[in-house]
Amino acid sequence: MRKRITLSLGLALLTATMSAPISAYAQPPSPATSPEPALGDPMPDRILTLANGVTVNTDIAYSTIPGYRPIILDLYRPAQQSKPLPLVIYIHGGGWANGHTRQSGAFSDFPAVLADLSARGYVVASLEYRLSKEAPFPAAIDDVRTAIRYLRANAQRFGLDGSHVAVWGGSAGGQLAALAALQCGSAPTSEDKSNPGQSDCVQAGVGWYGVYDFATMPPVIAGAENAYLDCVKPNCSADRIKAASPAAHVDAKDPPMLLIHGTDDKVVPADQSRQLATALKSVGVPVTLEIINGVGHSWIGADAAATRDASLRALDLTFRFFDTQLKGRK
Repeated sequence: MRKRITLSLGLALLTATMSAPISAYAQPPSPATSPEPALGDPMPDRILTLANGVTVNTDIAYSTIPGYRPIILDLYRPAQQSKPLPLVIYIHGGGWANGHTRQSGAFSDFPAVLADLSARGYVVASLEYRLSKEAPFPAAIDDVRTAIRYLRANAQRFGLDGSHVAVWGGSAGGQLAALAALQCGSAPTSEDKSNPGQSDCVQAGVGWYGVYDFATMPPVIAGAENAYLDCVKPNCSADRIKAASPAAHVDAKDPPMLLIHGTDDKVVPADQSRQLATALKSVGVPVTLEIINGVGHSWIGADAAATRDASLRALDLTFRFFDTQLKGRK
């Protein structure tokens, strides 16, 4: 008897459910529309907080050129910031063909490194740029200059001091950082001409094991160079080689530079840093050259201890250089 009653109740409920009008059920909210194609990114800012209280705004699009992906950066800011802070811009390596904002050399957690720098009292931006197979030279350096202008134009929003800016990069990023530091001040010439009233000049530059003169660079990374320059050495035009070579743009108005290289670098010879240092000294530009013995590209040494020691040494020299040049500390 109990089973028959239960079955009857179930059938009655099913019949009532099937006969209920559709409007009686909760409907999903209607999506918002605009009268024109909506091209913006409605996703809220992606902001992470790291262990030391530094916040990271990830994947900020600083340049959008039709036909290319949005070019992005990560922005690090210290906790309890009360005034505009100096800006340090990091440019990654990878042979102009690889790499991203969150890696450098042998550092297994490079965002933590950038957060440590920010915690010292800096706004830190880590850039992506168009890679050589996406667009060859001068696309990458155009992107770097676009980023400098973008960050200065948004100084109030990001809490940065646009009069105290440094660039820093390793390997291909070292070449781009040095070129940004040693050649600046022209009107925007790239596809992205945004923020033309902002300067792309900087007050200091740091290069780790970078290529600074393509004319004297041996052919150890010829494939990467050829793709970046969009020509095959030695048949590239002299003007193109010069345009991409930071050493060719040295003059007395250049900002102070720190150049660090390993004696055993088989990818980019240490003579690249020595040559640039000599050129800078010849016109009276303050330059510090540090050659680390026994390590190669990316500070890789004979063992893990040597790699770690060289990596930390380069990092300490770099952070202290920023303190001196951007904050006036001795």
